[in-house]
Amino acid sequence: MASSLDEERPFHAFERRGWQRVVSVYDESFSDLTSQTVGPLLDATGVRSGTRVLDVATGPGYIAGEAAKRGARVLGLDFSDTMLAEARRRYPAVEFREGDAQALPFPEATFEAVVMNFGVPHLEDPEKAMREAFRVLDPGGRFAFTVWDDPSVAIGFKIVLNAIETWGQTDVRLPAGPPFFKYRDPEVSRDALLGAGFKDPGRAELPLVWRLPSVEALLQAMESGTVRTGGLLRAQTPEKLEAIRKAVRFEAGRHVRGGTLVLPMPAVLLSGSKP
Repeated sequence: MASSLDEERPFHAFERRGWQRVVSVYDESFSDLTSQTVGPLLDATGVRSGTRVLDVATGPGYIAGEAAKRGARVLGLDFSDTMLAEARRRYPAVEFREGDAQALPFPEATFEAVVMNFGVPHLEDPEKAMREAFRVLDPGGRFAFTVWDDPSVAIGFKIVLNAIETWGQTDVRLPAGPPFFKYRDPEVSRDALLGAGFKDPGRAELPLVWRLPSVEALLQAMESGTVRTGGLLRAQTPEKLEAIRKAVRFEAGRHVRGGTLVLPMPAVLLSGSKP
């Protein structure tokens, strides 16, 4: 049942409902890809033994689990209780808590590092979440987050989004959220970090590669393992959806190497420190 808060925040509710149902497909499809940023994120925030770390939008807990291996005192937070159940199953020694990235349930100066792995595009107000990250950091603490690079170079997105634009309908009725690739823009991300109070904003490009067992696995990942793109696909008529699938199969087939689908999926890591 939707709460009054969900009714006031339709995009937040849409994302939360979506992440409640995609856990298994997301893990099967995206874990090897999104886990490639774990080390860079923890390195960018100086996470080591004893560091107090908050992993926002923890999902299945990949970042939190690796931070714990480094000996950090880590807490993972997510708004999806099904994601949290998976994280607790994977990392039973790590503390996980349900909560909103835009209203963190912690007092000021609680953590020395805050990280968020691909969570920003799924937030109703990403810059409010950045201000919250700033608030809960100690002076001298660091914040880092990742976003996908532009779909012109993130080929998995390019293939699917081009197929939707060419063969489908893009003006479907989905709750409006911030532009998905907004913060890959250097000026936009820099201004957002400075506006939240951070100093010395940093930017690093991460050359990730997505390896999938087949073209059909790409279709399953996008249709059943994502929220926004999956919602866009599910909103198509059966005829348009089949035309999109056909186009994706053709274009993705160009990237099969030795029986494996190999897609460049670069990401951008943004960071800043609290004065």
